[in-house]
Amino acid sequence: MIMEKKRMDCPSLPPGWKKEEVIRKSGLSAGKCDVYYYSPKGKKFRSKPQLSRYLGNTVDLGCFDFRTGKMMMPSKLQKNKQRLRNENLTINKGKPDLNTALPIRQTASIFKQPVTKVVNHPSNKVKTDLQRATEQPRQLFWEKRLKGLRVSAITEEVLRSMELPKGLTSVGPDTSDETLLSAIASALHMSSSPITGQTTSAAEKNPAIWLNTSQPLCKAFIVTDQDIREQELKVIQARRTLEDALMADGLARTVESSRDSEDEAA
Repeated sequence: MIMEKKRMDCPSLPPGWKKEEVIRKSGLSAGKCDVYYYSPKGKKFRSKPQLSRYLGNTVDLGCFDFRTGKMMMPSKLQKNKQRLRNENLTINKGKPDLNTALPIRQTASIFKQPVTKVVNHPSNKVKTDLQRATEQPRQLFWEKRLKGLRVSAITEEVLRSMELPKGLTSVGPDTSDETLLSAIASALHMSSSPITGQTTSAAEKNPAIWLNTSQPLCKAFIVTDQDIREQELKVIQARRTLEDALMADGLARTVESSRDSEDEAA
């Protein structure tokens, strides 16, 4: 694990005390900052309770903020603690935004509500009540609203986008590979039915009329056995990479814990 260390004087503590900030640059916890304090004799302290027990009554640490190393007003110190809890909760979960709803404008039905006339005649037909239909009308080409969005890591580094197979061709006005990728991902997320694309050729000529809104904005395609085997190999490789990263992160944590134990014992 790559780490960046910064050590500086701490004016809020007696002369000779040092504050150290360790910023993790790699691994699953990249971007997290750990704070330690060192006594004039080089003893390391990882928490405010340890610091209080060591200093005793010589220094009043009631308003001491362990993260910043400053004496603060009680109200401001409470706000900092609450902010730190929220930051740790966000880092631990790794999901700052749990809302997975897609930006689809669900429009209400503009059609007149049908009326069923019941009489004793064999030719009578019962019309469907569109107001109670399970599928509400959807906005056409709403996937284009996802254009320009980028996925970034916790370090705010933009991740490389996926590359679509050459057999996938977009359908619709002013559509791109980026829009097609968003459309396919959204269809996989929202629908439990098979993804086949637009199976009718009429959708290519006039998509505003013949477009099937339950399918992504692409022409019909076929997934072969070779495609499935290649995807299985990619999944296996991704799982191995993740396993190696987890093992490396675990080993780094074990080494760091053993070093801290040796420092405390010394």
